[in-house]
Amino acid sequence: MPGTARPASARRIIVGLGSFNLRDARDASTMDVTYLGHAGLFIETRFGSILCDPWFNPAYFASWFPFPSNEGVDLAAISRPTYLYLSHLHQDHFDPTFLRDHVSKEATVLLPDYPLDLLERALRALGFTRFVRTANGQPLDLDGLRVAISALAAPLDGAMGDSALVVDDGTARIFDQNDAKPRDLRTLNPLGPFDAHFLLHAGGSWYPMVYELPETAKRALGRKKRENGLARAHRYAEQVGASFVVPSAGPPCLLDDDLFAENDFDGDETNTHPDQTVFIDYLRAHGKDNGRLLIPGSVATIERGRFAVRHPLPAGDVSAIFADKRSYLAAYKARKQPVIDAHKASWPRGRVEILPALRDWFEPLLDQADRICRGVDGRVILDFGDSGVVVDFRRRRVVPWHGETGEYRITVDPALVESCILRRAEDWANEIFLSYRFRASREGHYNEFLQCFFQSLSAERIQFAEGFYADQAAGQDYWFSHGYRIQRRCPHLRADLSRFGSIDNGVLTCALHGWQFDLA
Repeated sequence: MPGTARPASARRIIVGLGSFNLRDARDASTMDVTYLGHAGLFIETRFGSILCDPWFNPAYFASWFPFPSNEGVDLAAISRPTYLYLSHLHQDHFDPTFLRDHVSKEATVLLPDYPLDLLERALRALGFTRFVRTANGQPLDLDGLRVAISALAAPLDGAMGDSALVVDDGTARIFDQNDAKPRDLRTLNPLGPFDAHFLLHAGGSWYPMVYELPETAKRALGRKKRENGLARAHRYAEQVGASFVVPSAGPPCLLDDDLFAENDFDGDETNTHPDQTVFIDYLRAHGKDNGRLLIPGSVATIERGRFAVRHPLPAGDVSAIFADKRSYLAAYKARKQPVIDAHKASWPRGRVEILPALRDWFEPLLDQADRICRGVDGRVILDFGDSGVVVDFRRRRVVPWHGETGEYRITVDPALVESCILRRAEDWANEIFLSYRFRASREGHYNEFLQCFFQSLSAERIQFAEGFYADQAAGQDYWFSHGYRIQRRCPHLRADLSRFGSIDNGVLTCALHGWQFDLA
């Protein structure tokens, strides 16, 4: 039953003619955390195990790979967790192929408190049926194992939602922040103190990498972004105040020929992909000697005041990954080149007429996106080289591009757009933008409304985003119909009732999700 902790899954190791249970062999007075690469953790406690954000397959059109490589992780050892936790739907955290093929559907999923059930739907489509719905930031007891999930639910948080996990088994208490970027982590103080903090130290961002800027400007912006990312992670670590800090969620490595040079091979202070050792050095430079390095397959045994690490490789080999990263990534690239080539060969070409497809898809959304369109207030050119389309947020139209200028331009291989159309990918930030496989230019500063639109490519998502921005505006907005004065936004998920509402015999129905309200 959801909410009930089942007996911990047992891993068995054959020894001669007998066997022993690894769970019985470990010290029940400690928590063991196996690092799976990137944000992936396998947490073993006396009350059961939690598999967190496992990522093993290439992401974002085969642009991203885990660094260091997690090819050697024993997948069978993590395949039958008691609980499964996915922080959000970005592809480097939600790996549907791995979840489908390698994770037992008997696992109970710990769901963040998101207003949209996109994550639950995606997991149900993969065969998962057991779910525990958590309340934002509230501790939950799972037969001795205490967890709490902090959920961020603004449209630009992760993939329309991001979260972080607290785990306490009575012997150790850890905070898995992964990619979540709350304003202030001091709100966690009632859930602490913490023995270990796993956090993002270098996120994936297409800015300024893909922008058409002078090289000197790009390097200056890269330096600032790198410093800001390290400083933000340091600030989070100070706010949480854990005994030990583990840089875990990022960065990826980029193995395709077109992107390989963007890796940080030599500690370049203008590169936006600093690795784990850079952040540990940053902590040390700021008087903190509690940073700990893990590589995929490392096991951390955690208890009060103690963080002991067993690496899967000799210490010299671990150091070499980072000290001679160029050689390490060149060998990694050679192993993965057939995978990258196969991905690129599978991209659709000429299977979709892009202009009519985007017109049919985008124009109904633009018609609903009052606040987003006002916020963008410009034209976005999708430049395919010998053709293109214009998404005009002023006229709310999708039209052919004839070479004219626009406020924003995205130069992209049309095969990526075809792929998104064929799969009806509702979040292009989680597809094209994080792939880094495009070039961009813009007039003026970053515009969050533009990114929000491309993350909200369905009526459900666009209505949620519009409702979010409506809530930020002062005053209450009303809809008048059939003699009733009704708040314009549905109490369920903030859909615009002037568009989705209908009234029949005194009953208001919101067509977006079917919620009904008695107006009598």
